[in-house]
Amino acid sequence: MRKTRASMEKLGLDMLIVSDPSNMAWLTGYDGWSFYVHQCVIVGPTGAPIWFGRGQDAQGALRTVWMSDDHIIGYPDHYVQSVDRHPMDYLWATLADKGWHTGFIGVEMDNYWYTAKAHQRLCAGLPDAQILDATGLVNWQRAIKTPKELAYMRKAARIVERMHRRIADRIEVGMRKCDLVAEIYDAGLRYDEWSQHGGDYPAIVPLLPSGPDAAAPHLTWDDQPMKRDEGTFFEIAGCYQRYHVPLSRTIFLGTPPQEMLDAEKAVLEGMDAGLAAATAGNTCEDIANAFFTVLDRYGIVKDNRTGYPIGLSYPPDWGERTMSLRRGDQTELKPGMTFHFMTGLWMDNWGYETTESIVITEREPELFCNIPRRMLVKS
Repeated sequence: MRKTRASMEKLGLDMLIVSDPSNMAWLTGYDGWSFYVHQCVIVGPTGAPIWFGRGQDAQGALRTVWMSDDHIIGYPDHYVQSVDRHPMDYLWATLADKGWHTGFIGVEMDNYWYTAKAHQRLCAGLPDAQILDATGLVNWQRAIKTPKELAYMRKAARIVERMHRRIADRIEVGMRKCDLVAEIYDAGLRYDEWSQHGGDYPAIVPLLPSGPDAAAPHLTWDDQPMKRDEGTFFEIAGCYQRYHVPLSRTIFLGTPPQEMLDAEKAVLEGMDAGLAAATAGNTCEDIANAFFTVLDRYGIVKDNRTGYPIGLSYPPDWGERTMSLRRGDQTELKPGMTFHFMTGLWMDNWGYETTESIVITEREPELFCNIPRRMLVKS
């Protein structure tokens, strides 16, 4: 709250309306699958924030947020998915009743959960306020993780390690892909006696396209059997208390083609170079330049970023939506920042992913996971 309010003050905001569920959880502790209806957290210049959402979800707020009950406002259910009224009508009326209907109000205009209609109705109901775009204001405050957050992420790392080991153990030619996904979910959620914790649901479902389909990075699965002489990349994440650690590996059932082996050589060399640049005081661009310079030397084109920050998140994305590991991003790396170093290649008729999730330190980065950084080949 202190960091958020300091940023609000720099922007001249009197109030902030936060609708990103990750930011809502980070500020208040709220945790519920209710982001499919309109909800938000209201941050004023002083005092505790206010949770605002569907009336029946206020019960979840009572059980998860740190604020007192009088800081929870639930709107009646006839506002839900109605053509006659909108939850923002209830919100602006509530703000007006509290005398909070003037001044400079920030909203997160460019995210998945704050709609054009919501903005239209909020602006119409608050004619005496100036409503400004504050997208990313809270997200940026989350960039440097606390020791407790890092502890959660290390637990998530143990989970995603378990998931990849299960894949490597169970995958075989003829196994239906849906059955393999069931194994992935089992490994990601089931309580483990050794680690003494179970998993949470990740913000993204398992991504595991095979063969030519692996040219597309975001395909999921079907009920067809795994085929011989096809490669499959597995982009998955362990999740604990909503904190994510993604990790990707590629498995080839059969004999991989030489072009894929050559690409792997380039990617692994580029990853070593990028990790060497991932130190506090450098920039996001430094990591990207180190990685892409190696790919350029091998004549491989990757026309997308090579990483993004990770941490607490809800569907549909486990990234933090701030900086990127790409050329041109001059954001300074600081100890405690966490990234998914996403070095995936998606070519015309195949794909390859080997990635690492990392923590920036004063020296070399900490790798969250301990899974061999290579393509697994199974006959």
